[in-house]
Amino acid sequence: MRTSFREKAEYHAAQMYYAENRTMESIAGELGISRSTVSRLLAEARDQGIVRISLHPPIERPSALEHLISERHGIAAHVAASTPEAEPSQRRDTVAVLAAEVIDALVRPDAVIGVAWGQTMTSVVTRLPRRPVRNVEVVQLNGAVNSQPEGTSVGLGTGMSVVENFARAFDARAHVFAVPAFFDYEETKEALWRERSTLRVLDLHHRATVAVFGVGTFGQGAPSQVYAGGYLSREDIDALTAERAVGDVCTVYLRADGSWEDIGLNRRSSGPSPDALRGVPRRVCVVNGPQKVPALRAALAAGLVTDLVLDQVSADLLAGSGAG
Repeated sequence: MRTSFREKAEYHAAQMYYAENRTMESIAGELGISRSTVSRLLAEARDQGIVRISLHPPIERPSALEHLISERHGIAAHVAASTPEAEPSQRRDTVAVLAAEVIDALVRPDAVIGVAWGQTMTSVVTRLPRRPVRNVEVVQLNGAVNSQPEGTSVGLGTGMSVVENFARAFDARAHVFAVPAFFDYEETKEALWRERSTLRVLDLHHRATVAVFGVGTFGQGAPSQVYAGGYLSREDIDALTAERAVGDVCTVYLRADGSWEDIGLNRRSSGPSPDALRGVPRRVCVVNGPQKVPALRAALAAGLVTDLVLDQVSADLLAGSGAG
């Protein structure tokens, strides 16, 4: 079918208006026609299918970040909407609510849930819905007893309360790991790891189907509870700095590249090694605050995360880092 003169005029007008961003007055002047005729040509171009307009709703920033982070790291990412201007308490609450939803979806009959303790986990457990689930066991992943005098009772209580509150939400059995967060001597840990009471808890670690934890940091920003609570001596922190540690997962320290094996303090830590943690099918990491992103990158580099919940400010920083 031959193209009519009118269709050519419609196309020409549409090209100048949509492709060249010309005004109707400019088009009218060039074609020697009135502005109203240009308007009719554009309307006819749309009706004839010469011009096809499609509308795309804007992608919400959290959804875009979730997709980018998930694709880059091979995980399921969940971003809690927030702004840099949000109060830290507001951002913490938003992350905790979203994390509770993600965790709740993973708690099924016969599950064994390993839970680390800390400020982030304390916020999360208070947001968990109350629903009984058959034959669920909740086990503490790392010890909380503090060998430093100023934090001993607080640390033990924190670890117990996180595990017990988590278990209470699902009418589950709670298993507290009543050992130090860090042993003074490797030999003491090795001896205690042979005791039947300890072996029972370690067996639950090995049978865990879900692990829930945050990341700790002792660098910029607010330090994590393990650092603020006096669990480490000045010498310990100096040694970690010298060994280029950037943070911890379950009180096991990582470098930026995810390595951990030759960091001295890890031999005295009560937390599961990254090798052991990777044996848990679903591993939910909850992060609140951009100061924790370096430690989060290390955890991702070590392959410790399958499900990530974080605030939008941290997600922006992680997505923009290019770190894989």
